[in-house]
Amino acid sequence: METLKHFLDILIHPIGLLGLLGQVLFFSRFLVQWITSEKKGKSVVPVSFWYLSLGGGGLLLFYAIWRKDPVIILGQAVGLFVYVRNLMLIHRHKNPASPAS
Repeated sequence: METLKHFLDILIHPIGLLGLLGQVLFFSRFLVQWITSEKKGKSVVPVSFWYLSLGGGGLLLFYAIWRKDPVIILGQAVGLFVYVRNLMLIHRHKNPASPAS
């Protein structure tokens, strides 16, 4: 019963709700990827996957900092670099007139 109370105490706090929203965004990226892959009949990673990763990861990083949880902080901070880099590569590829191509 104490665990449930602790769980609910975190969720009623605005930062707790922000963390929960981050988790929902982060999880939804898998649903988006799965649905897109099913429609295409092959495994694909849509651009929205990376935006959901970035949004969810950013909110979870903010939440982890609030909780002072070094494990989640490290995991989400490193992940954010990967998400940003993938979006940079996607947008660079879509814009062939960029100086980097």
